[in-house]
Amino acid sequence: MIVYLNGKPVEVLEGVSLKDFLEKNLPDFDIVIHNTVLNPDLFLTLKDGDKISAFKKGKIPDNLSLKSLMFARQPDVYTEKLSEATVGIAGLGGLGSLVGENLVRAGIGKLVVVDFDIVEPPNLNRQRFFISQIGRYKVEAFMENMRNISPFTKIEGHIKKISRNNLDVFRECSIVAECLDNPESKAELVTSLRDKFPEKVIVASSGVAGFGSEKTITVKKISDKIYVVGDGESEVKEGLGLTATRVGIAGSIQSHLIIRLILGMEI
Repeated sequence: MIVYLNGKPVEVLEGVSLKDFLEKNLPDFDIVIHNTVLNPDLFLTLKDGDKISAFKKGKIPDNLSLKSLMFARQPDVYTEKLSEATVGIAGLGGLGSLVGENLVRAGIGKLVVVDFDIVEPPNLNRQRFFISQIGRYKVEAFMENMRNISPFTKIEGHIKKISRNNLDVFRECSIVAECLDNPESKAELVTSLRDKFPEKVIVASSGVAGFGSEKTITVKKISDKIYVVGDGESEVKEGLGLTATRVGIAGSIQSHLIIRLILGMEI
């Protein structure tokens, strides 16, 4: 039978334990993951098709092993499906930079990201950038940061203000995350995408400001092609700003919803 060790097929006899297998094939290991389970029973009997990830703590593996190890806690069937998907992100602020990071960490195949702005000091309380990146275009900074997380997602960046006139950048995307700040721009993007690409799914946001309860941030299904994440009412105004925690909750829900949609799960 065949099992997989760090992504590579290995032929083994039936009845072999995980412990015996590792002692023979990779004796110098500290960490073991078996079929997404960390620290499994080493005396379990291997089955055909088992996925085993093992490595020495603190050692950087080669690219082939890195991919298998990076996604060792995800079922292979999900990782493969995510790797085939292309997602667009309009805006790389508190929502978009987090949505993008989450999707890269999940192994999305390609991201198309669009933003015209640069990184400013007030962005750092909630957006996924660094002090050293102040003054740089967010698109360039985001792409640099994602390269430091994973080499397995292709990222196409566009430094421009998204509008109804340049939506072709999202042509190959099956899902577009609307992560803009301005209410008028948000509405224009959603309406224009629906007109130009009615087949695309849009995961939008509305109402993520302040310190309100996380329980008020929900998913509303407007149609089979439009979903809105947020409380639907809390806008930025005097005394009601933006925080990493609440914006982060909304961004995580947006990215989780996108993953579930790609995997064909019921929403």
